Parts: sequence; C-alpha cells; structure tokens
Amino acid sequence: MKKLVALAMSALMAFSLSGAALAAETESDVVIPEDFKAGFIFLHDENSTYDLNFINAAKEAAANLGMSEDQIVLKTNVPEGQECYEEAMDMADQGCGIVFADSFGHEDYMIQAAQEVPEVQFCHATGTKAHTQGLDNYQNAFASIYEGRFLAGVAAGMKLNEMIANGDITEEEAKIGYVGAFTYAEVISGFTSFFLGARHECPSATMEVTFTGSWYDETAEKEGANTLIEDGCVLISQHADSMGAPTACEAAGVPDISYNGSTKDAAPNTYIISSKINWAPYFEYAIKCAVAGEDIDTDWTGTLATDSVQLTELNEDVAAEGTAEEIEAVKAALEDGSLHVYDTSAFTVFGEELTEEFMADVDDDPDYAPDTAVVSDGYFHESEYRSAPYFGLFYDESGNGSPIDGITLLDTAF
Repeated sequence: MKKLVALAMSALMAFSLSGAALAAETESDVVIPEDFKAGFIFLHDENSTYDLNFINAAKEAAANLGMSEDQIVLKTNVPEGQECYEEAMDMADQGCGIVFADSFGHEDYMIQAAQEVPEVQFCHATGTKAHTQGLDNYQNAFASIYEGRFLAGVAAGMKLNEMIANGDITEEEAKIGYVGAFTYAEVISGFTSFFLGARHECPSATMEVTFTGSWYDETAEKEGANTLIEDGCVLISQHADSMGAPTACEAAGVPDISYNGSTKDAAPNTYIISSKINWAPYFEYAIKCAVAGEDIDTDWTGTLATDSVQLTELNEDVAAEGTAEEIEAVKAALEDGSLHVYDTSAFTVFGEELTEEFMADVDDDPDYAPDTAVVSDGYFHESEYRSAPYFGLFYDESGNGSPIDGITLLDTAF
C-alpha cells in the first residue's frame, strides 16, 4: 500500500466543542456594559466578499448584543504583517476588551499582542496555533464550512445533471473548474468537499483547480476562471474573495457557485448559490464570555446547528429543477449523522481508500508532520481535532502529489 501523508496546516490536539455546547455554558442574559468595546481587524474591505461577510457579522453581533456603534472598532485593509500587531495594540489602547482578526496570516501578530496585553482577549479566525501557545487570552475559531461547501456542491451536481439531460454536455464532459487562492488545507478541504457534493449527485463529475497565490486579486481570479472555461470546464466555483470569477462566468454564460455571499446582482444569468460562514454567533459568544470573565474556547467550531454554516438564497432562474428540495434532504442527512462529507467509501487517493491508520498533521509543526489519526467510523473527521481544516494534499512515499482521485491541480506553486 502506498504511504499517504497529509499536507495540512498546524493546530490543536484537543477535540473542539460545538458552538451549541459553548453557547449553553455562557449566560444568555449577559448585559454588555456601555463602556465595553470590541475591535475587529479585516484583511481587506467591503470589496472583498470574504471581509464583507465578516464586517456584516460584526455589525449584526453588536446589534444583537445591544452595543452602540461607538462600542465597535472596525479596521479594514490591514495586511498580514506587523501592521496587524500595531492595530491590535491600538485597539487595546482604545479600551477594547476583545479583539478579532479575520485572516490566516494575521495569527502571529495577534499572538504577539496577546502576549503583551494579557487583560485583553484576542480571537483569530482560521488560525491554528492557540493550543501550542498556552495563552489564556488567545483563541482560534472556524466553522464546519466543509458541510456548506458540500451542499453547494449538491447544487452544482444537480446543474451538471440538467446539462447532461438537456444534451448540452455528455457525462464525460461534466468537468468543474475551481479558482483557489493558496494550497492551504483550508482551501483544499473546501474544494474537496465541494467536489464530493457534486459527485453525490453527478458521479461522472471531475474537477480542475487553479490557484492565484492571493486571497484577493480580481484580475488573477478572472484569468483563472477564463483559463478553466477555455479548458472545457462547464461550471465554476471558487475560494478567492473578489468578483473576478463570477464576472468571468457571467460574460461566458457559464454557471457559477460563489463563496461568502450572493453574487446574483453582478451575475444574474449564471449565479446559482453560495455557501458562507456566519460569524455572528461566534462574535456574540466570545464577547459575552469576555464581559462575564468566562473562558473562551481555545478552538471553537461553529456548525449547521449553530447557524454558523449557511447557504445564500438559491437563484431558481439558473439552478436545476428540484435543487432546493435536494439540498434540504442532504442537509437533514448531514445533521442527523446518516451522511458524512468525507465518507471514506466515497473517494480514493491514488486508487485507495483511507484507513484508520491514516495520520493527518493536526498539531503545530513547522515540518507538517502527520501526528493524529483522523479516520474512524468510516469517515475523515474534519474540524473536530481543531477548528481550522486539516484535510490537505496527499503525497505518496515518492513525493508525488495528488488531491483525491477525480481532481486535477493545474498548478501548486502557491
């Protein structure tokens, strides 16, 4: 048997509690004092679908908690560098009792600030290092968005089936294109779960993935989508934050499934649906904990049950008939545990199923060494041993790389 090794990012050994369990431990009647402030650091601004999703959630959470506009400090366009540390320290100086940051590369600078200001809570989305730091005031958070991606993939598979039934394509031509930012585990987990959702409906589906090397580069994302379309991809999705891919799809008349929010206004004739993380439940939970002086979970994972994983409204004008009903049926199966996104009988790597001996890189390690058994009960347990995804690329003992069978990476430079 070929030796399989996961390339993932680093993070936590401890099993992540669900948002529902954590919320139950936090007093629901916590009143936010008028002098309490929360700070939010964003990589980009409202032009980024990713950051806009965070910005909207921050404002929603504050409103739900009865906080005034003066009680939240929002800072956009903060690079993944020393500027993040400076902004975090400035928010602490302004009296913020808790500070959030939204991008992977912000983590080390948030940790630096947390070490220097122990009386302030620092929370980082998509990060992996909280457990190795051992800081009482530094936490990571994410959500089981792979379930949302899978559901969006169901919509994609339904559309492919419709195109096959209409004679627009053959079964062999059911090729999906995917524009990714980096070859990080978060992106790999996302496009893999999306693909598995599509294959749940359309078994002949294949997928090609290209990477831009940036979370937000409209030109590169548009070029990536056009390259995939020219290569015969008949439906496009993405894990990148601009409108590049959706606008390319609209111009070419190719169905599109976006991420972090609806792009229907810009692409009414091609947009189908989008999955997104709803960060408001986490923001509310963490702020209440900070005010009450309670511990914030070191590694928080939101779920479908906590309304942390959502789909936007389905564009019925583009989606295949019956898509809404099928999504609801699949969602119910995910929620009751009768279906798992990474069911190991549903995919192979180098022609083989993953076994319970398979090890993933879950703990913080500069060499990305496999350290944790993550397959049991017939499926890969994503976002359970840490909140940030660890379903990464797979390599054989000769160093040859591959995602799961059926997916082709056009480049891996990023």
